[in-house]
Amino acid sequence: MMSDWLEELPPAARTYLEGRRLDEVECIIPDIPGIARGKAVPATKFARQEYFHLPDSIFYQTITGEWGDAAGVDGFIEKDMILRPDISTATAAPWTGDWTLQVIHDAYDRDGNAVGYSPRNVLKRVVELYRAQGWEPVVAPEMEFFLVARNLDPAHEIKPMMGRSGRPAAARQAYSMTAVDEFGPVIDDIYDFAEAQGFEIDGITQEGGAGQLEINLIHGDPVRLADEVFYFKRLIREAALRHDCYATFMAKPIANEPGSAMHIHHSVLDATTGKNIFSGPQGGETDAFYHFIAGMQNHMPDALAVLAPYVNSYRRYVKDHAAPINLEWGRDNRTTGIRVPLSGPASRRVENRLAGMDCNPYLGIAASLACGYLGLMEQKDPKPEFKGDAYNGDGDIPQVLGSALDLFEEATTLHDVLGPEFARVYAIVKRAEYEEFLHVISPWEREHLLMNV
Repeated sequence: MMSDWLEELPPAARTYLEGRRLDEVECIIPDIPGIARGKAVPATKFARQEYFHLPDSIFYQTITGEWGDAAGVDGFIEKDMILRPDISTATAAPWTGDWTLQVIHDAYDRDGNAVGYSPRNVLKRVVELYRAQGWEPVVAPEMEFFLVARNLDPAHEIKPMMGRSGRPAAARQAYSMTAVDEFGPVIDDIYDFAEAQGFEIDGITQEGGAGQLEINLIHGDPVRLADEVFYFKRLIREAALRHDCYATFMAKPIANEPGSAMHIHHSVLDATTGKNIFSGPQGGETDAFYHFIAGMQNHMPDALAVLAPYVNSYRRYVKDHAAPINLEWGRDNRTTGIRVPLSGPASRRVENRLAGMDCNPYLGIAASLACGYLGLMEQKDPKPEFKGDAYNGDGDIPQVLGSALDLFEEATTLHDVLGPEFARVYAIVKRAEYEEFLHVISPWEREHLLMNV
């Protein structure tokens, strides 16, 4: 690491440190679930190091801390990876007691090759496939999450948090400004942390669930936006903890309430002209626009195990609960899994409404872009536009994680885009996670089967 690395910091990080002495740097990398792994080092040591090591086993861990048998032919020897910093990702950790920066690192093997199952590398791989065709993909994620009361015993149901009024957060208050005001102190800290980190929020709204909020981000480069979502999850959790509540990104934390999605808006620009390839010279919809939709319809069932990575994820796909149960597409229709929002030609885009907020943002965005990329390459036509209430039709997506994994494991075309080594590791880790869940006896089973069957 060059001694003048501080001069390379993004503007927000430089502003945060202005007139202050940097104490510590958190060297982090997102794992398969999207958890930050890494090391915290004194700033003086970070200035001297060009890289640091972590074992490749961090990518073989399930969400419970167990291990998938994904080490490959060499066996579980926990080889060291070389983690190199991306200084453009340096940002404040404003909730810490000292002056700390976070820096996201990329994973390489000993020969300098990108580690194929590192989630950030997976997304970079997909973006490069677009660029090889002369395209520049653009995304805009929407983040839904719940603010809930502290839950110290997993046996207890999750409850909405107490609002500023002293009453529990109310459900069915979508877009209510009064409901947003209930969480004012938490939202203020979210804004303050985001400003310190240099993130621009497009807006915060109350969603339909009790204590459910949505944050929209400005559209841009997929890797940068995934970095922001990765960082946002951490800063929102920290803001909530300051106010005696939890922020959760579970897809379905509270029964009979809507779930939390990470809706992903996509457009694709011509890298030479900067024009949106979904719109023609006269502003009409192009063949590429329809091919992209067809790719999502044809390949998202195979990708669903990445977009909805946990058993809880599938509890979100409930008819009439603001979540899709299908792969229909429609204009300005929130009952379809694929929505085309109202927009002018320059901002014409396709929204994937299936991705859950519990997915790893790098992998969720990568999988969604991969489906669209395959559509652009295959040049197939989508099904006719769906008009009306798509909840009246039959669902056409897997209903449980096991079925989604079955499709993902056989989807070699999708594997070629995301990377075969990633697909191998991901399938093994998620299958281990799913089989671990199947050993758990639920309260429903005890209540209804114990004395009745």
